[in-house]
Amino acid sequence: MHFELAPPVGVGPLQIGMPRQAANSALDSLREPAALSPSDQAGQYIFRPSGLMISIGCVRDRLEAVELGRPTGPSDVVFFRGIDVFGLPAREVVNRMSELTSIVADDEDPASFVAPDLLLSFWRPFDCDDEPDDEQGYYFNSVLLARPGYYDGPSQG
Repeated sequence: MHFELAPPVGVGPLQIGMPRQAANSALDSLREPAALSPSDQAGQYIFRPSGLMISIGCVRDRLEAVELGRPTGPSDVVFFRGIDVFGLPAREVVNRMSELTSIVADDEDPASFVAPDLLLSFWRPFDCDDEPDDEQGYYFNSVLLARPGYYDGPSQG
């Protein structure tokens, strides 16, 4: 399945700002009935057969963030405007993103990056741009799409 990140709207049926119950139903609709994961937590996250993790975060009964974790298999692909965010090396994702918008290293974790105008953040546990065999650092492990104001803190949103 292809997932297109569409900030600030959402990804697939998960629309930022939708009510919690609708978000829970949308998350459930992304499960693969023939291969349900025992790790799934209703209303929190699911794992697709590819290993793609999809997590939702709700505050005040509204969906405010969606996080996707890197799949281990090829059947699920996550894109942002044609950029395969988990299939391309992290450095290439950053370079291609920088052609579209501002993207900067995270102040607290320089191996990770934030596209502040899009409310997208890309995470990996460490920087390993020159060693493709070290997938944990060579590729991004997760991407988070959030609502406007998400990074301003609870008093702002």
